[in-house]
Amino acid sequence: MKIRQILVTGFVVAALAAIVVGKTYRQSYGSRYTSPPESVTADVAGDHIRIDYYAPSAHGRKVMGGLVRYGKVWCTGANWATKITTEAGLKIGDLTLPKGSYSIWTLPDEKEWMLIINRQTGQFHLNYDPSQDFGRTKMDLKTLTDPVDTFRIEVRPNEGNQGTLALLWEKTEASIPFTVLQ
Repeated sequence: MKIRQILVTGFVVAALAAIVVGKTYRQSYGSRYTSPPESVTADVAGDHIRIDYYAPSAHGRKVMGGLVRYGKVWCTGANWATKITTEAGLKIGDLTLPKGSYSIWTLPDEKEWMLIINRQTGQFHLNYDPSQDFGRTKMDLKTLTDPVDTFRIEVRPNEGNQGTLALLWEKTEASIPFTVLQ
């Protein structure tokens, strides 16, 4: 009987330890929430632009200044670095970007965001290498009236060869105009 009690107690202790370790692991290394893959495409002036990203959701958590830390480079999504592919050269803010594929990162702050275009693609979201930056340019910020629970990227065609790249989450929209180069 004593052996049975010892075994049962051992199993209970092991089960409780597994629960605590799992919770600690999720808090330290991951989340119980998933960030599904998303993509957005647009044709601007006859040229195709595609952005592939992972879309995290707020799930009631504080996003700006919380999940997305101010003053720290963010992968602009989750899981793997956001990738932009363009069939034509683009003028984005102060940057003249040749056609090709790049990763998009951002440096958010309460009053100002910087768009970072990086030459590498396929990096895990914590593997940002600033030595591979193509360049940085300032984004426009506005406060949204309706909150956005799931992070979203939009490529909005405007007149002619003009467009807007917009990042929307919580009550923040960071955007930047671009021009397709002919």
